[in-house]
Amino acid sequence: RVLSLDLNKDRDVERIHGCGINSLDIEPVEGRYMLSGGSDGVIVLYDLANFSRKPCYTCKAVCSVGRSHPNVHKYSVETVQWYPHDTGMFTSSSFDKTLKIWDTNTLQPADVFHFDGTVYSHHMSPVATKHCLIAVGTKSPKVQLCDLKSGSCSHILQGHRQEVLAVSWSPRHEYILATASADGRAKLWDVRRASGCLTTLDQHNGEKCKTSSEGVNTTHNGRVNGLCYTHDGLHLLTVGTDDRMRLWNSSTGENTLVNYGKVCNESRKGLKFTISWGCNPEFAFVPYKSTIAVYTIFSGELITRLRGHYSTVDCCVFQPHFQELYSGSRDCNILAWIPALREPIPDDTSEKSLSQQHLNPAYEDAWSSSEDEG
Repeated sequence: RVLSLDLNKDRDVERIHGCGINSLDIEPVEGRYMLSGGSDGVIVLYDLANFSRKPCYTCKAVCSVGRSHPNVHKYSVETVQWYPHDTGMFTSSSFDKTLKIWDTNTLQPADVFHFDGTVYSHHMSPVATKHCLIAVGTKSPKVQLCDLKSGSCSHILQGHRQEVLAVSWSPRHEYILATASADGRAKLWDVRRASGCLTTLDQHNGEKCKTSSEGVNTTHNGRVNGLCYTHDGLHLLTVGTDDRMRLWNSSTGENTLVNYGKVCNESRKGLKFTISWGCNPEFAFVPYKSTIAVYTIFSGELITRLRGHYSTVDCCVFQPHFQELYSGSRDCNILAWIPALREPIPDDTSEKSLSQQHLNPAYEDAWSSSEDEG
């Protein structure tokens, strides 16, 4: 299904934003409601379900925090995220130096955290049961941890030298956090430890780089502005302004040396890319100018580029229940990418000739029962 993703001609997402779209998130409970955050400070909540029962339909905006809302963000919303455990709450962070915790039903902020600098990214752990910490990356090199229970910034992780552009909790271990910075480094932290930092991801795996002193203990030869864990938490992808994407073993911190070729990355802030789950192999969807590049994660192969936006794509989000993708762009549009339906097979085709038609190997069913083997 992922290999046949195509721009859906029958499904539109209602156009509400008057400026570019920076962030999208689909709630993990039902996979039905989607948030979007825009450069105009507006946040929109969409219902992706099709109640019309018609093949052509529009995903309607259920509600929005518009420019006239008293608590609207003053500047660009950089990140939106649903509370991972139910749809009654969501979060947003902005260039107006705030992180807001919203009550979905009243569309009022339940809490607001203020920072000294621009907020680039925030993230809540999808698996945490023992803490309610939101990691926040700002203009400051210090990573802030905000506690939802106490409503205060509980502590700070120090180690980066420049602004923190992306943060992501491990989906496997609730206390492990990955951060990416403009200093060329991505770090892994255990937030229970006093020193915090477990490791700095090193592109050379500890070997001294002969050509330059700059490359010592750096993750990328440029700003690291994107992070994404695989769904099982065993690997971590990073992207940097050196036009490279790297895959890391998240337990050892080792660079797996998968070569993705040139991954064009002109973003001056965080790049919101995503990884499929429930597929084999898994795919990475990376905004690439006005397209979305689709890579196989473990072989590094560029499968295709999804074309349909008129301007730079800034974010995309994967819907695993149906293997669908949604993308947001500076053209103010959100596009839905849906697996193309396969051509119907003519009735007169015999089963024997069917078995001889070879599908794309990625579609082939590798499963077999023990009876077949016997």
